[in-house]
Amino acid sequence: MVSNVKKLTGVVVSTKMDKSIVVQVNFQKIEKRFKKVLHRTKKIMAHDEDNKAQLGDRVVVKESRPMSRMKRYTLDSIVEKKESAV
Repeated sequence: MVSNVKKLTGVVVSTKMDKSIVVQVNFQKIEKRFKKVLHRTKKIMAHDEDNKAQLGDRVVVKESRPMSRMKRYTLDSIVEKKESAV
């Protein structure tokens, strides 16, 4: 069975809500006319059931059913934890 679930990798930029995180995803796009590489960013709200993700963590989010007006993704895994400053 082939799964067509979209997975995106990004950095957590906000954890102020309960069971929700905001992930900043960076991607590149080639402009058609001049063949120039454009760098774009998008902020995505994702569902984090156990509040595991912390600010600055690199995470993978996957597409899911709509959880609310803004949340269309769920936390799949934490790739890299941010090192504490202490």
